[in-house]
Amino acid sequence: MDRMYRHTRHIYDLTRKPYLLGRDRLIAELGLEAGGSVLEMGCGTGRNLIAVARAYPKAALYGFDISEEMLKTAKAAVRRAGLADRIHLVQGDATAFDAAAAFGREAFDRVYFSYTLSMIPPWRAALARGLALTNSGGRFSVVDFGFCEGLGRVPRAILHGWLALFHVTPRAALEDEIKALARNNGRPFRFERPFGGYAQLATVG
Repeated sequence: MDRMYRHTRHIYDLTRKPYLLGRDRLIAELGLEAGGSVLEMGCGTGRNLIAVARAYPKAALYGFDISEEMLKTAKAAVRRAGLADRIHLVQGDATAFDAAAAFGREAFDRVYFSYTLSMIPPWRAALARGLALTNSGGRFSVVDFGFCEGLGRVPRAILHGWLALFHVTPRAALEDEIKALARNNGRPFRFERPFGGYAQLATVG
């Protein structure tokens, strides 16, 4: 990860904005109350957490990423935005993140993955960990690449071929895994395939 992002982290947001669809919808639907807490798993450049901070000015915000290179960019962006007192960032592994040790919190009101699971080989373990870090009355969300069901085979082949160059693998079993996790934990869930199936969007809780 650090090899991949050592240089590309500087232009990541500019190059990803046109095709990481659904991120802003996820943020708009967080529905945080004043004083609520948010954890982004795989925070990358910090772009999403900065947007959440601006949308919910009384929320406590936390994020981690496995790449120290990405965290350099995220921390610099947070400082530039004047949000270093509200957004707390550390290095961590999504499959076994210890929030209590890192942040002094066992769980959060909102936890989400944004275009991250498709880059984590043990993605099922990461998904389960994310839900475990969500308060019992909270909400866990995921947005990631889909399979372009409504767009046709050619767009899917082009998109997935491009993603493979960056070791990104859309998760075909994401819906089934979300359903199983939600049911096993007695929580409601919603699963959608917006933008003609370009994205997968899920919420639990």
